[in-house]
Amino acid sequence: MDDDPRAGEAAAVRLARGEAVGSVLDADDPAAWLALDAGARRGTWWRAGAVRAEWERVALLPGDPAGLDASRYALALCHRDGRLREAAVRGVADRPSLLPLLVVRAADWVAPVRQAARQVLRERVDGDAVGGDGLETAVALAPVILLVGRRERGDFAVALLNEVLSDPSRAWPAALLAHDDRAVRRHVHRLAVETGRLSPAELARTAAGDADTVVQSLCADAALAAVPEGRPCEEVVGPLLGARSPRARSAGVTALRRTGEPERAVAFLADRSAVVRACARYVVRQAGDDPVAWYRERCARAGDPLLPPGAVIGLAECGERADAGTLWALLGHPSAAVRARAVAGLRLLDVVDVRRLQPLLDDPAPGVVRETVLAVEPSAQLLSEEWLGERLDAGRPRHVRVGALRLSFRRGGSARARAQRVAREDPDPEVRARGAREAAR
Repeated sequence: MDDDPRAGEAAAVRLARGEAVGSVLDADDPAAWLALDAGARRGTWWRAGAVRAEWERVALLPGDPAGLDASRYALALCHRDGRLREAAVRGVADRPSLLPLLVVRAADWVAPVRQAARQVLRERVDGDAVGGDGLETAVALAPVILLVGRRERGDFAVALLNEVLSDPSRAWPAALLAHDDRAVRRHVHRLAVETGRLSPAELARTAAGDADTVVQSLCADAALAAVPEGRPCEEVVGPLLGARSPRARSAGVTALRRTGEPERAVAFLADRSAVVRACARYVVRQAGDDPVAWYRERCARAGDPLLPPGAVIGLAECGERADAGTLWALLGHPSAAVRARAVAGLRLLDVVDVRRLQPLLDDPAPGVVRETVLAVEPSAQLLSEEWLGERLDAGRPRHVRVGALRLSFRRGGSARARAQRVAREDPDPEVRARGAREAAR
């Protein structure tokens, strides 16, 4: 369930009927608790006499109103009447499954409710006060704390969470830094950097292994800030250079200048990522070498089966139009990736020749055809309608037909009319779908 009040209202109705909280709400979804809070006050169903009578017992009984089951108690915590919410807050500490609603009430718009909830919440995250593990409670509530923290008056719970997590006497659970909730993972890594809880090597490994780009950048920047000037630091740079993430690899490549190892950046001039290649060129130039010369020397070996595709596009990224001859020679390379990068490089250098690229629209590799379509699309009028029409035949490979569809729509005239028919009638559903998208453009 998301934070739609209508979904929350439906959940509240089910709780009022006596259904268990666990079967109505996804307790691990913080938005579900906020939706329930909003939805419980949305309709008029809550006025029902029997339900209201039970809720009013909450206000009349001091301490824990044990007579209410968890479902009705959750509704009491969300009631329109602030007196009932305040009374319900007093006994929620003994119902751990409903603690997310205590976080919501800690940001309540009614001051007495808010103050009571904050007192109970602080007691719950103080392990000594309740004889339990306050850190464990804080971590379990972290997703809803951070979501409520975006609201007005939601800063108390966030500050409390930070206070608990920043306590150096408390060891973090091993799973905290790998929390499933992205907001929590970002938050705890930010705290880890600010408090120095992770070593530079640990930060580098996190930057290399975490899938979230914010965590990658945060940890990579913090790790590199600790790298000594002019001295190799393999425990930090090594994991970054070997990372799958381009963001982490680029940070590691940039650090090679700081550690006095610019020669290692040469190996990344042909990286598969444009940002990594750009960082490698920067480091190589700062060391007094010329990356363009390196690219030209590598790409001049048109028959080299081991030519890395990154070197081909790298030449176009920093070369000149005079380098187009080298790229033209690579259009017949046995590697489809090299052919595709050569076409992309010609487009980047603005030296596209439709007649010379036209044969590649029949290339057996889909990636080559895609790049060729992008290259010749602005000049689609130079392709004959008959030639394009032949490539729309059902006997052609799917990627060839999809490319011909796109170019036919750009070509206009009878080519466009035929492409529209294919988009409606082609036996291949993928071709029809692609044709429909092209027609909509």
